[in-house]
Amino acid sequence: MKTILSTAYWPNLHYFYYLLNSETIYIEQHEHFQKQSFRNRTQILSANGPLDLSIPVKKKATKEFTKDILISYAENWQIKHWRAITSAYKNSPYFEHFESEIENLYIQKHDHLLQFNLLQLQTLLKILKLKKEIRPTPEYKKEFDGYLDLRERIHPKLDFKSDTLALKHLNKPYYQTFESKFEFMPNLSVLDLIFNTGLGTIRYLKN
Repeated sequence: MKTILSTAYWPNLHYFYYLLNSETIYIEQHEHFQKQSFRNRTQILSANGPLDLSIPVKKKATKEFTKDILISYAENWQIKHWRAITSAYKNSPYFEHFESEIENLYIQKHDHLLQFNLLQLQTLLKILKLKKEIRPTPEYKKEFDGYLDLRERIHPKLDFKSDTLALKHLNKPYYQTFESKFEFMPNLSVLDLIFNTGLGTIRYLKN
């Protein structure tokens, strides 16, 4: 399978399912950046329920290419996000195994959102001991012949349950840190699955 995806901040399991099961992956960088999307937003499971984390970005114009979007550091979002992740997953089975590699991404500042998101993907693949070639798109095309185009299909406003191909994987319960408080929460950030199942992430999502 060959797939084209938007960039994403700690992508959800719907996104990661396709990344894991695709032979060739392009990440769109020449589109006009979309607000209120997963490009700079993720969702984890906290002690109080699902929690959205968003990276603040600098917007200089109405239409800017995703590759040009700069991260804003007007507020200490890195500290807030890492504290939220630590609070949510410090008692999960695999947090200590991967803590330092994830935390390292929050220690240094990264100028561009796209670069930061790509670093996250590389870190996730390293943790899972996977080799994938992930390429930025060389240009913008409305259609990529021969590719499964998911740039607009994985979005907070769209229900992942309409994707019958991925649904059989995404609805399967796995251990979650706060499962004694909440019913199973599907399609959270891939961090939720990795901290709770470790390398079992591959078995959970692999076709």
